Amino acid sequence: MKFPDLQPAELPADAIEVGRILDAWGIKGWFKVLAHSASPEALFSSKRWYLQPTEVGAKTFSGTVLMRIREAKEHSDTVVASAQDVDDRDAAEALKGARIFIPRSSFPTAADDEYYWVDLIGLDVVNREGVALGQVRELLSTGPQTVLVLAFDEAGKSQERMIPFVSAFVDSVDVPGKRITVDWQPDY
Repeated sequence: MKFPDLQPAELPADAIEVGRILDAWGIKGWFKVLAHSASPEALFSSKRWYLQPTEVGAKTFSGTVLMRIREAKEHSDTVVASAQDVDDRDAAEALKGARIFIPRSSFPTAADDEYYWVDLIGLDVVNREGVALGQVRELLSTGPQTVLVLAFDEAGKSQERMIPFVSAFVDSVDVPGKRITVDWQPDY
């Protein structure tokens, strides 16, 4: 079995996990990727992917390795990609299960009033009156809209609050200032 020749590398400080390698695709070294986002533009824009093995699969390397991508594209309901030094099905199968990281600095620039979820996690949320409502712990896609899931403490107990991430409730997002201002009350 031929294993890909992957270079040991250091994971960039701004690396974000964006997907996993599912399996080989075809016989020429292409592989299928499970993207962690419904819009996997970061996978298409970066030609340098950093891989780390999972506990299950991708046993052909340890630590972090750099893989240079030739091409990544959408195919049906998944992403497929080819990389330098991954020239046949056996080499692609050897990567199965690997976690894919891309530096945040390699992501395409978001349009005005568009945000990467990863940039919103950890931001403080306050209402128009300046009352702290919590910190963004995660985001949920509910189909028609995205929902901010906030974590906050009340009476020494961890609580959760959900706010639709839509213009009717979100007044402003200040990523550098780490703050989101909303039209929402603590008792909603």
